[in-house]
Formats: sequence, C-alpha cells, structure tokens
Amino acid sequence: MQDVSPAIERAWIAAGRRAQGNPVRLTDLLLALLEEEEGRPAGMLEALGFELHRIRDALAGHDAHAPFAPAPEAMLKSAREHSLNLRAEPNPTTEFLFLAALGHDREFAVAFGEVGLTPERIQHALRSDDLVPASEGENVEFRIQEPAENMAAMRVVDANLNRSMEGFRVLDDYCRFVLNDSFLTERWKKLRHRLAEASALLSRNGLLAARDTLQDVGTGIQTESEYTRHTPAGVALANVKRVQESLRSLEEFGKVLSADFARSVERIRYETYTLERSLIRHESASQRLANVKLYALLTGSQCAAALDWTIEEGAQGGVDIVQMREKDKTDRELIERAMFLRECTRKAGVLFIINDRPDIARIVEADGVHLGQTDLPVAAARRVLGAEALIGVSTHNVEQVQQAVLEGADYLGVGPTFPSSTKTFDAFAGLEFVRDAMAETSLPAFALGGIQLSNVRDVVAAGAKRIAVSAAIATADDPRSVAMALRSALP
Repeated sequence: MQDVSPAIERAWIAAGRRAQGNPVRLTDLLLALLEEEEGRPAGMLEALGFELHRIRDALAGHDAHAPFAPAPEAMLKSAREHSLNLRAEPNPTTEFLFLAALGHDREFAVAFGEVGLTPERIQHALRSDDLVPASEGENVEFRIQEPAENMAAMRVVDANLNRSMEGFRVLDDYCRFVLNDSFLTERWKKLRHRLAEASALLSRNGLLAARDTLQDVGTGIQTESEYTRHTPAGVALANVKRVQESLRSLEEFGKVLSADFARSVERIRYETYTLERSLIRHESASQRLANVKLYALLTGSQCAAALDWTIEEGAQGGVDIVQMREKDKTDRELIERAMFLRECTRKAGVLFIINDRPDIARIVEADGVHLGQTDLPVAAARRVLGAEALIGVSTHNVEQVQQAVLEGADYLGVGPTFPSSTKTFDAFAGLEFVRDAMAETSLPAFALGGIQLSNVRDVVAAGAKRIAVSAAIATADDPRSVAMALRSALP
C-alpha cells in the first residue's frame, strides 16, 4: 500500500492475521483497528462514551457472518473521502478507515445500532467542531468539544439521567424485595438498562464536564412532602413520578444533543406509564384480596341444591368470592339470575363476579368481571365497569400472565390444573404452569380447574395460595364442610 500511515498499514496486516488465510471480513479490519489501545479508533470511541469491551464483543458476535472487506485500495478511497468531507484532510488516519469499514455495508452497520455504534454518529463526532484531537501524533487522545450553548443542556441531561437511574433502582428494589414479583422487577430493570444504553449516544466526558453540584441552586430547596412516606407503596409511586418527570426533561433537553437519544427516552417514558398502572393495580388488588383465598365458580344447573343455599353454606365454610357462570341463558335470564345472586352474595358477605359479561356486571352492581382469553380486553372492560371494579383474567401460559399484568388485571385465574367435571378443555397447563405463574408474579392468582379435596395439597405444594373450585362446592351435599376443608389446606 502506498502513501498510508504506519497505523493503517499495521491494521491491514493485523486484519490478515485475524482472517487466517481467508478473505478479510469487515469485522477483521474493525477489530484490528481496535487492537491498539492507544490508537485513534479506540480513543475516539472512548471519548464518545463507549466501553471498548462491549464494542469488541458486538463485533466478534457478528464475525462469522460479516461481509468481506473490499480491496485495500477501495477501502482507503472511502476513508479518504470521509477525511476530506469531515476534516478537509486528504490523508486519512485510522479513525476514518474505521468509519469507512463500519459504513461499507448498510445491513452490517444496522446490526450494531443496539450498542449505539452507527456510522452517522461517528460522522457527526468527527466533524472538526465536535470531536477534536487533544495532541498530535498517531496515538492521540480525543476530547469532545461542546458548543457553549450545549453545556447547559448537558448539565440538565446529566442531572436527570442520575435522577432517572436512581428512581429506576428504587422501583426495582420495591418489586424485588417488597412485592417479590419477578416479572415487574425484570421490567423495571430492563428500562434502567435501556436508559443506560441510550445515554451511550451522548458524550460521557461532556456530561461530567457539565456537572456542577456545588453550584446547583436546587440542592438547598426542599419540601416537607419529600420526607413523608407512609408505606413502601408510597415510596414506589413517588419514584414512578420522579422517573417520569426526569425522563420528560431528558427527552426535551436531549433533543439539543441527540435526536436518537431523545427518541429512545420517549419510548422508555411511555413504557413507564404501563408499568405505573400495573403497580397501582397490584397494590390495590393485593390489599382488597389480601384475605380472599377460596373462589367458588357456580352454575345453577350443576348445583346439587339451591343456589342461594349453596352460596350461604359455602360462605359459612370459608368461600370468599363467588362467580356466576352461566353459558346457556338469554341476556334477560342472565340479568335475572345475576340480580338474584347479587342479593345472595350481599347477604352472605362475599364478593360477586360475573363471568365474561362486564355489561351485566355493571347493570347488577357486581364487584367485577372475569375474562377469558377470547373475551373483551381488560381496558375495554374497565371502561364499562370503572376503576374500582375487580377484573380477573384466565391465563394458560406465562406469556398470558405477563400480558394480563401489563394490561392492569386485578387477579389471575391460573390453569386448567386438572380435568374438570364442569368444563371441558383442549389441553391442561397442569401443576408446572401453576409453579411457573406463582414464580412469575405476586399479583393475586387463583389456581383453577378440577381442584378437589383429593388434590388441593398438590396445588398448594406447587406454590398456590389461592384456589378456585366449581364441582367441589357445587355438587357437595355439605358445601360448608367442603369449603372449610379446602380453606384449611391453603397457606
């Protein structure tokens, strides 16, 4: 190669060595350019806030499928064009060769967007007024040169990144240690990690340079409410708002620094609204259903005795909640039956749920509705019934559990666990699903499907603390005794 710097020549030799006699791939060249810890490409990426080991891992992960590099002359021509366009320099140095290799194949470049490494970002940074060398020579330290007006935005972004990350950590801890909820813990943690990844689009050096805690006039401003938290739930909900407010500020001031960063923050902010609803419903349902453990699903035609007597006796034995399950009645008949059961359940002092029909639940002032996977979504039922109604969702796999939690369900039906004499199923999720569901979420969840006195202890051993039964109560000659026995088996 003629008229190239020694560093570029070393990089091509190292790339050929990595290829082991095979044609050189783009990853071979990029990794070779990063071999010199003090070289220009490594210094450039560090100045931009990247962690070199993450970049190397990302490149190595695409090594086997990376496109082949063009001939050295073609690659150098592309590097020279970048150098002329961005710095008006005809002799490219290694950082421009790195840019040429990264941007040579568009599909290849897109693969590294997840770690924030894009040709556009490097092009922007290499413009003469953005990323400048702090010394002369082949091995050079880079520094970010921020326009003066950007430093104020940097200061706001730095402060709100810290606030958001701290708030995310509080929410992570609440879901993990207070709720013991694996799913919500993971969701908050993922948002925290995504914000950290988005922040890699900004200059870490610039953020630190803009930080000035000593001169921050806000550190001395406090309100009484900041030190008033009555419950762990209060702590969590206060931090949800703290995170959302910080993300909004990040999004707006981040637009001054990076449109990609602002868009990433916007998507994270919207997801916090969904998780906020899940937290609020979780707290409300956990309190309201704290002592609700035995759920009776009743169909009039399947009861051995009168419905009102079955409900009264079941309640005396420990039934906490009754669901009306009627599939073969007209709407008028459903309303008549529901009004009758509403009076029975009020008299017995138990909650009353309608299966499938939020409209009828509202008409008769039931406590809520239970929805199957093919029924109305939770949000639609909530619009019919209002904020205070209980909405349960039947789930048959972990993905449906996660979806119900995110949609704002108050409780879950988990099953079917065993074959049932009152309802037919195509397949049975079984005890394994009960174990998985109870490990996934701490939202109130009732194991259901074929549960009887003979197998209830197996269900409890799988992690269930609540159960829903049908035939065990409906067909019993002594519903009170059966309910007492079932209730005593529960933790």
